[in-house]
Amino acid sequence: MAHINEAGVKKICEICDRYANDKTPLMMILSDIQNEYGYIPLEVQQIVSEKTGISVAEIYGVVTFYSFFSLEPKGKYVIGCCLGTACYVKGAQQIIDKFSEIIGIKPGETSADGLFTLDALRCIGACGIAPAVTINGKVYPKVTLDAVPGIVEEYRAMGGAN
Repeated sequence: MAHINEAGVKKICEICDRYANDKTPLMMILSDIQNEYGYIPLEVQQIVSEKTGISVAEIYGVVTFYSFFSLEPKGKYVIGCCLGTACYVKGAQQIIDKFSEIIGIKPGETSADGLFTLDALRCIGACGIAPAVTINGKVYPKVTLDAVPGIVEEYRAMGGAN
């Protein structure tokens, strides 16, 4: 999306127009754009600013504050490893390190093939099943180091499918 085509600009404007009558539309606009494109680069933020009158600085602040918004494209499969207290105590750091080693990326990065993004998450509210991992909304409870290679393989096997 580095250079947005005319259809992309039109779609972003349509999203902004959906919330034209809302008192505080920014979160809904950004959420819809994130869902549509998977990320919100600066070029898109500038279009939103022009359409809404909200400064790019304010938009950028919101995009970078909330972890569910992204400035960069995410992988097809977003692996979120909870590093909240309960998960951390039960070995979550070793779990995320194992994912990192197998996939070859650090937390916050996306694999070169675009298949995986690895995210370190704060408490996801799954303390009773710690350490917990999420992949595109699917929760893996009580993940062990031995389970990590199989989880990665499961998604590699699906590859571009799904």
